[in-house]
Amino acid sequence: MTELLPAGSLDGKVALVTGSSRGIGADTIRYLAQAGADVVINFRNKAPRAEKLAVELRALGRRVLTVAADLTDPASVSDMFDAVREEFGSLDILVLNASGGMESGMAEDYALTLNRDAQLNVLNAALPLLGDGARVVFVTSHQAHFIRTTPTMPEYEPVALSKRAGEDALRELIPGLAEKGVGFTVVSGDMIEGTITATLLERANPGAIAERRESAGKLYNVSEFAAEVAQAAVDPVPADNTRLVGDVSAFAAE
Repeated sequence: MTELLPAGSLDGKVALVTGSSRGIGADTIRYLAQAGADVVINFRNKAPRAEKLAVELRALGRRVLTVAADLTDPASVSDMFDAVREEFGSLDILVLNASGGMESGMAEDYALTLNRDAQLNVLNAALPLLGDGARVVFVTSHQAHFIRTTPTMPEYEPVALSKRAGEDALRELIPGLAEKGVGFTVVSGDMIEGTITATLLERANPGAIAERRESAGKLYNVSEFAAEVAQAAVDPVPADNTRLVGDVSAFAAE
């Protein structure tokens, strides 16, 4: 597991992680707060979980803002960043973690709306708050990052294609971000044990997790992968703006 960020290394910084009331997002924001950052916990409808996490992080001496926002609703996103501006004035770290597309009962284009359109809108809405030295991290999966060259499970393909579309759209913003002094890193991880996506994939395709674990030799758990995401927010931006976490030998490079 990646070493935790040094205590105090993010003192005075403000970090927002989308979808951070649970799972990878919650552990990522926990690592950032432990390193000294004041934090914004974003959630869609898990208010009790968000508030419980907020109490934990405030006990560390951090300022914590919890904000409910539906990332597919531009007005909701705008309200979220208005709240961040009012509370903190600026933003140093933005982690685009929230994603989806395997939920039942959603519109046919929901995966693309959330994983591409919403990601772009969130970053653009955050831009006025991001100054020189700020960092943006986009969280994705190997199954999505390599979808052009390596097929994935049929059950996951719509999500993979939409997340890759989101990654591509965000990468187009890199030159403009660089002009502002804002770094951008894509963090791509293998299947993560204990996530909702992995659980849904296992339900649709029994044995998928064990098969991938055997092929890769190891699968990261939520806490381990979150540590990598948090680290990506402070490490130098890779030359190709990509941080690959876990085995990639089964995936063909573009």
